[in-house]
Amino acid sequence: MNPLVLPDDAYRQVYERVSRLALDYLAAIDQRSCFPGISATEAANLFGQEPPEQGMGSAALDDITKVIDASRAQGPRFFGYVLGSGEPVAAGADLLASVLNQNVTAWRSGPAAVTIEHLVVEWLAQAIGCKGFRGNLTGGGSSANLAALAMAREACLPSNEHGVRAIGTVYASEQVHMSIAKSIALLGLGRDQLRLIPCDDEFRIRIDLLCHSIESDVRAGKRPVAVIGSAGTAATGSVDPLVELAAIAKDANTWFHVDGAYGALAAIARPEQFAGIELANSISLDPHKWLYQPLDCGCLLFRDSAHARRTFSFTGDYAKSLQEDPLEDFAFFDESLELSRRFRALKVWVSLRYHGLNNYRLQIENDLDHAKRLAALVRESPETELLAPVPLSAVCFRYVPPAGGSDESRLDDLNLRILRRVQRRGRVYISNATIHGKFALRACIVNHRTTAADVEAVVDEVLEVGREFSSGAKS
Repeated sequence: MNPLVLPDDAYRQVYERVSRLALDYLAAIDQRSCFPGISATEAANLFGQEPPEQGMGSAALDDITKVIDASRAQGPRFFGYVLGSGEPVAAGADLLASVLNQNVTAWRSGPAAVTIEHLVVEWLAQAIGCKGFRGNLTGGGSSANLAALAMAREACLPSNEHGVRAIGTVYASEQVHMSIAKSIALLGLGRDQLRLIPCDDEFRIRIDLLCHSIESDVRAGKRPVAVIGSAGTAATGSVDPLVELAAIAKDANTWFHVDGAYGALAAIARPEQFAGIELANSISLDPHKWLYQPLDCGCLLFRDSAHARRTFSFTGDYAKSLQEDPLEDFAFFDESLELSRRFRALKVWVSLRYHGLNNYRLQIENDLDHAKRLAALVRESPETELLAPVPLSAVCFRYVPPAGGSDESRLDDLNLRILRRVQRRGRVYISNATIHGKFALRACIVNHRTTAADVEAVVDEVLEVGREFSSGAKS
């Protein structure tokens, strides 16, 4: 007897029920709250049960509705963080990927899966103007950045026979994503060797200060490991001058990495904003952001796979391939961090084929237009203040009481209270950023469900709550 093997009709009932729940959820997603209506204590009490000794059968699915109700909805008014909206066709394909359960580690482990991942990576590279780049899908931008900097370290800071390396430095703007500092620490370079270069008024790296920093380090006997350009900073969506950064990296004989986890895929719609991205040695980008794919789906692109193999190819005898065909001999574990890898490419492949690249281009343009509209609404209201330029789809602003007279600390406190109240109301979801030392409300639009009315609701919510607080209402 196989205790985990069920009759076909039992499996069918499970999948039919899950499908109904998913379809019902999607049908009502516009009406669901953007904020979970449950506290941490309530969630612990709701789900904190002992594992059942005896199986519950189909009753095990009864509590899925509780999971749905205790989750915040990724509806059309969710503008927090930089997180895509989970395109449903891709989500359906992702279910099949779990059923197939392919380990996409080598061609022999998953022939169709490896072939499709190669194709999807090729499509993504071509879509952003980097035809000919290779790469692999990752859990997200953080792991892609880590892998890229590992390649940079091996290429630019080789160790001697005792494993000792020279002191290496990495250069990025002060707006760079937090994963860069984590990566440098994990790679043993030391966080104190990360040079955070100040930015200009548009939150782009200062080229003059970058050059000065590199020159100073070289004179001190340090070796530049990488210059990092941001193609969409997390706070404001700023894009560094990539052409100039590429030239500086070349002159310094060092690696040029573009962190495009947020913005690089917007090059599908606005290639002119990302000129120079094709000059990079490596690029991170996230289909689970601006291709709206379900989590998780990041991507690392690189110009030369020889660097990836030099960094990651440490194959044990048990994993060596005995194939004679070079295509069938391929293994992702020779070019990436992971050994066990899920079939991330299936959802991207299916959804791109279903909708077509042009429809994704149009949707990204919609998001960019929505952000411009939101910025215009902020400027039009005398009670809101735009705090940063809007090069992509992140809009940073704050509420300013009409009476004026508040100092910066009081404005920071007021806007923090506004953010908390707006989030709890669940009608729209925005996050926060710090802009020139000021507490900012931040709406980031990477959502295929968003309409013009949803964008207008952001300012309406902030004004309504701000006026309540300004008139003396308690939070």
